[in-house]
Amino acid sequence: MSTHSLQVEDLTVSYRRIPALHHVGFTVGCGNCVAVLGPNGAGKSTLLKALSGLLESETGKVRFHGREMRGANKEFAYLPQREMVDWDFPTTVRGVVEMGRYLRVRWWRRFSKEDRAAVDAALEAVQLSPLQDRQISALSGGQQQRVFLARALAQEAHVLLLDEPFTGLDQPSQEALRAVFRQLRDQGKLLLISHHDLQSVPELFDRVLLLNGELIAEGTVAEAFTKGNLERTYGTRVFSGLDHGLAV
Repeated sequence: MSTHSLQVEDLTVSYRRIPALHHVGFTVGCGNCVAVLGPNGAGKSTLLKALSGLLESETGKVRFHGREMRGANKEFAYLPQREMVDWDFPTTVRGVVEMGRYLRVRWWRRFSKEDRAAVDAALEAVQLSPLQDRQISALSGGQQQRVFLARALAQEAHVLLLDEPFTGLDQPSQEALRAVFRQLRDQGKLLLISHHDLQSVPELFDRVLLLNGELIAEGTVAEAFTKGNLERTYGTRVFSGLDHGLAV
């Protein structure tokens, strides 16, 4: 299992000495789409940023395929919340996707034929090839999300860390994104996705990870997405609309 999984051990992350995550540990195999759930301030974004190397941890280790990961690396790709991105930055769709190759291209080396092919394949995978020369400010919300997903694919990352990718998207855009996520999972990628719509969890995800400063539960949807665990996570009784499909 360790050679085909992400292992997080005793992970603690603090902001100005105030812990945001307390001694979090879990193991999840490749080929899974994992919902990272919890209330605002629970540490969802903190976890994704720490795994990607954007935040330093006070304690703990992160291993992927049995190898300890430190700092930013080509195996992990982080996709930020859409509102955190400066969409007025003067660059094109292709320009953003090319950034995904930077961790694989040495600073002194120009883009190779292989690099260009990886960018082309990533654009094709998310159906953005016809828009590759368009300024990112001219894209719809769903197209903007797919641009950053294409950047991760161009990086050839194996672990995709996505922060609220469905927020603000209309239904067709959500469906298009779901289809891409399913394809990536079926290809053996590991997706950890911060998510807030509890109603859609059973249809979208294979596993769930419940956080509220610490790990509340982790497992398959059937195992961990229960009333008891949700109440422990969110601090209130789960509303009746979730009764259908939930374990006791």
